[in-house]
Amino acid sequence: MGHAESEVLDVERIREDFPILQREFGGEQVVYLDNAATTQTPEPVVETIADYYRTTNANVHRGLHQLSQEASVAYEDAHDRVAEFIGASGEREEIVFTKNTTESENLVAYAWGLNELGPEDEVVLTEMEHHASLVTWQQIAKKTGATCRYIRVDEDGTLDMDHAREIITDDTAMVSVVHVSNTLGTVNPVSELADIAHDHDSYIFVDGAQSVPNRPVDVEAIDADFLAFSGHKMAGPTGIGVLYGKKHILEEMEPYLYGGEMIKKVTFEDASWNDLPWKFEAGTPVIAQGIALAEACDYLDDIGMERIQRHEEQLAQYTLEQLREEGDVETYGPSVGTERGGLVSFNLDSVHAHDLSSILNDSAVAIRAGDHCTQPLHDKMGVPASARASFYIYNTREEVDKLVSAIDDARQLFA
Repeated sequence: MGHAESEVLDVERIREDFPILQREFGGEQVVYLDNAATTQTPEPVVETIADYYRTTNANVHRGLHQLSQEASVAYEDAHDRVAEFIGASGEREEIVFTKNTTESENLVAYAWGLNELGPEDEVVLTEMEHHASLVTWQQIAKKTGATCRYIRVDEDGTLDMDHAREIITDDTAMVSVVHVSNTLGTVNPVSELADIAHDHDSYIFVDGAQSVPNRPVDVEAIDADFLAFSGHKMAGPTGIGVLYGKKHILEEMEPYLYGGEMIKKVTFEDASWNDLPWKFEAGTPVIAQGIALAEACDYLDDIGMERIQRHEEQLAQYTLEQLREEGDVETYGPSVGTERGGLVSFNLDSVHAHDLSSILNDSAVAIRAGDHCTQPLHDKMGVPASARASFYIYNTREEVDKLVSAIDDARQLFA
């Protein structure tokens, strides 16, 4: 199958770095449209992982031998590279490596929330939050007696900002908001929300899992107190997540995990904690994954984050246009012509999303089907599940056409 060049990216060239995209199922070349769940990993990142294990593999911060020294320097430098990628001037001291976005959310919820929240405090979220945020703060609120409140989502899939200003008050201790919705594609005004939160002396936690991989994100420009994202959604490996936190806040927080590496001094009676960021990275950390994530940052920057954003937006708009030509397809989120992330969730009348995904798989089209870890949002939308096509740097309009054709096959099958 040929692939037309994007208006902003040399997709043909990029696809050469992803041999998995040449796989075939039933004689059909795979069309991978499940990138909001996990992106594919380019050869330079795979080679970085392999090269680490071939030439540098050793534990960090524990040995005086050459291998340990080289691994330690590469691992520390990876923190600096990630800090640069998101505009964190505090460099490595503001970058904590975790397993994923979910762990980053939990780190703040437990290390800060358990110690700082009480019955008089409120945590403000949105109705479109991923379970990584919603469930985490919901359960911490139960433990501390705090109250969770939710900014309404309007019918067009955007936040009701008047409602946000109403419920973010002097009682608000934390605002936790998704930057780009993994279900609706909505791009939330996180900078404006940060201003509102800070006006009430509240912190703001930005879930950047669907924004950092796909668009320029500057944590200092949006004035986020915390931001979290995952490597496996941005051409990096699985098993690596990032928590950015303002240095002065991280310094005041207690550790989340205890053990080796995160300590400075230990006696039989007590212990003191290591410097940032190591006090939050207990035990042997994600060494190879962290080094590979730095390579993924290089890979994406070489392409250009603004170009990546435009490419994804073009594919999402094209998909919306194609799907809305059919009267029996309902799409969710902002309409054609408005800003949105590179994904489209939809349903085909009288066909459950799981059935649709299975039929599309017969045509080698890979999408996501389910509630996308946003069950309360789907309840509000009045549907048990939705299908989702999500795009990345290697996807093309021809692949969208293949998606639309496969949906037509499902339509005929259920006619």
